Amino acid sequence: MTDIKLARCLAVLCVWASLFFALGAPAPAAAAGAPLRIGSDISYAPLEFLSKGDPKPHGFDMDLARALGARLGRPVRIENRSFDSLLGDVADGKIDLAISAISDTRAREKKVNFIDYFLAGSGMLVPTGNRYHIFSLAALCGLPVDVQFATSQANALEAQSRACKAVGLAPILLQQRSTDDAALSMLLAGKSDVHVTDYPVVAYLARTLGGGKRFAVAGRQFDVVPYGIAVAKKNVALAAAVQSALQSLIADGTYDRLLAKWGLGQGALRSTPMNAGTLYEH
Repeated sequence: MTDIKLARCLAVLCVWASLFFALGAPAPAAAAGAPLRIGSDISYAPLEFLSKGDPKPHGFDMDLARALGARLGRPVRIENRSFDSLLGDVADGKIDLAISAISDTRAREKKVNFIDYFLAGSGMLVPTGNRYHIFSLAALCGLPVDVQFATSQANALEAQSRACKAVGLAPILLQQRSTDDAALSMLLAGKSDVHVTDYPVVAYLARTLGGGKRFAVAGRQFDVVPYGIAVAKKNVALAAAVQSALQSLIADGTYDRLLAKWGLGQGALRSTPMNAGTLYEH
């Protein structure tokens, strides 16, 4: 190649390079070995919780997070964050994913995308004997009820409280706390009559607190929706990779083994839809 031809080739390459950077190069995908930053509000046994004296998070969601990381070839770094900050942190890129028993709803889908992995509803925990004969939210008018702030259950209770007032009954005496554990402490201290949270959590608490004799589940689970793994809308490649990894965990039996370990087989999904929560909302 002559010097003149070489100079022309270099000039063309420079023009293309200038256009490439001017238009904006696509963001490179995360390296295979880069840590996968996963946010979770670790206060929802048996889904995510901390045991006394053990800094390692336990629960189905935590086991699933680690299994997904292994399948993707990336170490997992789980970060304990407040529930109401999780979706914003995902959308802003502060964390890669959020796995925290997050109900996939239309409102939340406006902020992030969800890869759905489990079906669950809400439930009510009451002292054994259920002296107020509570079997639905409609029976909560005038009663002190505790719930975690910014959850689907908090929204449902606020709507029910308005319905109570609309028919001339006393509103629900709603006591909202920053974590589910803090909300539960109100019931344990006798400061509320009902603890409302995810049904798997209610069932676990009824089975374990006081040797399974102190509390009971009131009525049936309600508002069944999928739990979703939250991923930023702009992070299409990561969403596809997580969806594929989750489907492979279902196919090879890992997912079922983890569900069985935590007694959660009733909520199993056999596919990995994205943003399917809208199909379950009224």
